[in-house]
Amino acid sequence: MLVSTTDTLQGYDINEYLGIVTGETISGANFVRDIMATVTDYVGGRSGTYEEVLEKARETTLNEITDRARLLNANAIIGVSFDYETIGGRGAMLMVTATGTAVRSSKL
Repeated sequence: MLVSTTDTLQGYDINEYLGIVTGETISGANFVRDIMATVTDYVGGRSGTYEEVLEKARETTLNEITDRARLLNANAIIGVSFDYETIGGRGAMLMVTATGTAVRSSKL
């Protein structure tokens, strides 16, 4: 499955637009991650634990939209965009959403 943030696929003809596909993932941060992130906030640097949670949530969301596109018999998704939000008390949960347009190209 070809996935692109652009609204066209250079070198490919889009034969059919099959519809919008969306995916959502909500990941909770646990107590240990919160403590480590707080320490990182005070001493500086990157929070590897939160970066791992973010990366996993993004991958899960991307897998979700590709699965939904396959159900529509698509072979590509164009115009993909991601959005990131914190939700819950004290922003304890991370929500990643992705939206794109499932399409079919004869060259893929």
